[in-house]
Amino acid sequence: MQKRFIVLPEYTTVGGQTMRDVRFGYETYGKLNAQGDNAVFVAHFFTGTSHAAGRYRAEDRRVGYWDSIIGPGRAIDTSRYFVISADTLVNVTRNAGAITTGPSSVNPLTGQAYGTNFPLLRPRDFVRVHRALVDALGVTRLQLVIGASAGAIQSMEWAAAYPDLVERVGHVTGPGLAIQEPLSRIFDIWMRGPLQRRSESAPKSGSEAASPSVALNQLARLASAERTYGRGGLAGEPGLIRTQAERSPTEIIPNLPNIDAFLKRSGIGNALAYDVSALAWSARAYQLYNLEPEVARIKAKVLFVPAKSDGLFAPAMSVSAAERLRAQGNEVHVFEIDGGNGHHDGVVSIRLAADAIRAFLAL
Repeated sequence: MQKRFIVLPEYTTVGGQTMRDVRFGYETYGKLNAQGDNAVFVAHFFTGTSHAAGRYRAEDRRVGYWDSIIGPGRAIDTSRYFVISADTLVNVTRNAGAITTGPSSVNPLTGQAYGTNFPLLRPRDFVRVHRALVDALGVTRLQLVIGASAGAIQSMEWAAAYPDLVERVGHVTGPGLAIQEPLSRIFDIWMRGPLQRRSESAPKSGSEAASPSVALNQLARLASAERTYGRGGLAGEPGLIRTQAERSPTEIIPNLPNIDAFLKRSGIGNALAYDVSALAWSARAYQLYNLEPEVARIKAKVLFVPAKSDGLFAPAMSVSAAERLRAQGNEVHVFEIDGGNGHHDGVVSIRLAADAIRAFLAL
């Protein structure tokens, strides 16, 4: 198993900002056939990396997060398919083998870190840079694009952006076709709480860094309480009653530069599990997910894999999206994971969906 990286000399974001030397890591498993049409792309979850399967070294205790379904003879059979997984831009995970351009990276045009000048990105940007990788590898057809949670968002974005390239989509523990406003505000609550408190008192160790997936799962029960949030913003915070498109990443954590500076001065930044700036920019990008205006572009077969106990992206979201796609003629299947781990089932219990994924690839 080997981690590689690619550098795009230039990339223009969906918002029209041009970036130089955009860098991100990737891994591949299996072999691409002569036609280039046996590829599968795996998009990782919010705090994940491209390490989807296998071990870097024989002595490694941990394997890639979806190792139970990726490999020879497994649901995504690497003796048949060429599997690609890539680090998402502004990857939030620190010191875990992620290679990615983000706010902490040096802007080659200035010689300084991007910081708060880093461009506002959207999930479509994540997909567009990965498309450049897929093209560079010689892929002509993606038999499946699949991912959990944030990876599910990317997978659906692939189908809308490149309908002639993507044959199938696996949407695992995802939100369906859009992030609704009340759910979007959960990101704000989580980002403001543990990260701002961290600038006031140092943790004893890096292991105390708040886990985004755990925190979001705990807060998810609030998502359905639209009467608490309202459609415009959080109750009691009239200054936030604005549309998502009008807000910058720094509005998620208003004192982000001070927090980042504190962590770097104190040395805590190197110990934390997550990059503070990247957390803000990634959360902001996913808040903007909305494929409702483009749903007609999706031609792929779609497998929705919600988790029965998921309080963040409830199964009803997948069911609703499935009905919408069926109504426009897509072939759609739904398989529910019953693992008892809430939103985490998309990763820790993915083996329960192995047969459904295998059957879906055979369609």
